[in-house]
Amino acid sequence: IIVVLVIIVGAYLAFAGGSEEEKITIAGSTSVQPVAEKLAEAYMEKHPNVKITVQGGGSSVGLKSVQDGTADIGTYSSNLNETSGITQYEIAKDGIVVIVNNENSVTDLTTNQTKGIFGGNITNWNSVGGSDATINVVTREEGSGTRDAFISLVMGGKNGTSILETAIVQSSTEAVKQSVKGDPDAVGYISLADLNDDVKAVNIDGVTPSEETVSNGTYKLQRPFLFLTKGQASGATLDFINWVMSSEGQAIVEEAGAVPVK
Repeated sequence: IIVVLVIIVGAYLAFAGGSEEEKITIAGSTSVQPVAEKLAEAYMEKHPNVKITVQGGGSSVGLKSVQDGTADIGTYSSNLNETSGITQYEIAKDGIVVIVNNENSVTDLTTNQTKGIFGGNITNWNSVGGSDATINVVTREEGSGTRDAFISLVMGGKNGTSILETAIVQSSTEAVKQSVKGDPDAVGYISLADLNDDVKAVNIDGVTPSEETVSNGTYKLQRPFLFLTKGQASGATLDFINWVMSSEGQAIVEEAGAVPVK
């Protein structure tokens, strides 16, 4: 009887252990967030024993959350220098899109004009072919990966031209988009993955931002979407990342509006 009980209990524990829910916490970039949410949703449909939660907060939050162990995966939306103890996985590419209100007649800017606008040297839309109206600059907060990438790609890096001090500062991609949507004279920058008909994308140096132009490199304002882990990923986290990098996962990346990694 004792032997039978031991076998029954052991079998029950093995079954219970096999069905135990595994949890993955993701936090960081608000640009990566919508892509990560779609990936998490698709993965959980196939793996009902895995619970994935996705939060924003900005790229700096993504890095810090992984470093201090409060997240299994940090999301980051800019190039990140090699950081001690942190493993980087590039899950997608993304374009940074300069956006204006749908009523704005401007359709093209050069990189130098964009730099002049966000640096405060160009203050009226008529200087770049638009109407006679003061330009209202909208930017992201310090610590945003999108802001860091924009500064690197457009403003000449951290030692280059500073973004206008009087610019309106927003704490998420969606907030920038809504600011521009509500102001005919506003200009901002967002992720290509978040672009929709609420605002108008501006061509940069004659090139339209799109999945194709980001993929082939002709659109220059682009950056990586990164997953960060503390050390090498393992267990359920590694399985999820491997799935994200598979053809199935990369198809979800594309559906979410980001550019798959070749």
